[in-house]
Amino acid sequence: MSAVSREQVEKTLSGIKDPNIEQDLISAKAVKDISIDGDAVSISLEFSYPIEGSKQELTNSINAAMNEQGLSDCNIDISSKIVSHSVQKGVSLLANVKNTIAVASGKGGVGKSTTSINLALALQAEGATVGILDADIYGPSQPRMLGLQGKPDSVDGKTVEPKVSYGVQSMSIGYLIEEDTPMIWRGPMVTGALEQLLNETNWKDLDYLIIDLPPGTGDIQLTLCQKIPVSGAVIVTTPQDIALLDAKKALKMFEKVNVPVLGIIENMSTHICSECGHEEHIFGSGGGEQMAKQYGVDLIGSLPLDIKIREGVDNGKPTVAMEPDSEITMNYRDIARRTAAKLAQQSKDYSSKFPKIVIENN
Repeated sequence: MSAVSREQVEKTLSGIKDPNIEQDLISAKAVKDISIDGDAVSISLEFSYPIEGSKQELTNSINAAMNEQGLSDCNIDISSKIVSHSVQKGVSLLANVKNTIAVASGKGGVGKSTTSINLALALQAEGATVGILDADIYGPSQPRMLGLQGKPDSVDGKTVEPKVSYGVQSMSIGYLIEEDTPMIWRGPMVTGALEQLLNETNWKDLDYLIIDLPPGTGDIQLTLCQKIPVSGAVIVTTPQDIALLDAKKALKMFEKVNVPVLGIIENMSTHICSECGHEEHIFGSGGGEQMAKQYGVDLIGSLPLDIKIREGVDNGKPTVAMEPDSEITMNYRDIARRTAAKLAQQSKDYSSKFPKIVIENN
């Protein structure tokens, strides 16, 4: 048998799709290196998003395709290199944070905060370093969901250290006030407080910072989206018409401030009975998919209304952290990969490559 050629290998790889985007491995520029020694082939793949959960599937697909070409001796190495992506014009990236993903909903009660924390944990499970900012000043919920309490540490008296739970860095106004203390603040105070939490927290080398935005599309939300750096946004909705109406407003809000919407997550898409396991669409069906088609964005996942998800966050034990091998966790991890893959297709940020020009008067 004649030795395999690089062209053969590339042609084979061009027939295999990245499992998280609709592109083949060659078009997606995931092939970092191909080396050939007789019939032995080594393939190095590098993705610009965390891909831990897809490695085995991808390896199996490549080996199967290579075997069809008569190549059984194939070594495959898969890695990730996460880079920064651009944010709105006139807004600077955060120090030590490569990407920020805003999680929003047009209305409350659709499970946005629960989705945010499990999305953060899922991205971490996929191999990324992740933080979460609780941007809901009026109703902070992340401290309870993460099982954290007490004030954050401050080394210099000017900045604060993020609190850490399950390996995820976090910051919330909820760490600075009592849980039952109402925040009776007007809009400018809320915006100012959030900017402080965002900019005066010593985030530690984050690949992704998830920003759990307050529900709604009013002045506060719009101001926040204009002042805080956002690489991409995710809209959380339920299938029912009234939630979809408000979710569409949230999508339009991001369009106004030039933030790309990475996709829609349909939460509570089905209800799973805790007694018999019966599944039904109690909030209707297909709403998220119809909205995605209408606005030309992706439906990046659907999540069930399951009592385990609710009990987990209420007790500071999120599903992805406590049940890493469960079907629900696998669902969250699929959503995390698709979200990060969509962000990886956005324009990159090159500001760190440019030299800083300083003009001094001598």
